[in-house]
Amino acid sequence: MTSFTLSLPDDTYQRLNEIARTRGVSVGQLFDRLAATLVAEADAEARFRARAQRGRGQAERGLALLRQAAGEDEGIGETK
Repeated sequence: MTSFTLSLPDDTYQRLNEIARTRGVSVGQLFDRLAATLVAEADAEARFRARAQRGRGQAERGLALLRQAAGEDEGIGETK
């Protein structure tokens, strides 16, 4: 585990301390949860961007699949 020192304005630290106390955790645990959330969000965004890149240029095929799933098309790529 890595430790680091963070300087915060006193009023910010006091507010964080209140939030942590309300949640039944320490300020350190609050930051750990915050960091874990930020990492998870960054990973999810990276996965989303990778999937979007793989699908680039295939919008019409995707829309056709959605229409087919909704029962609007007889076959992929066909429109009424």
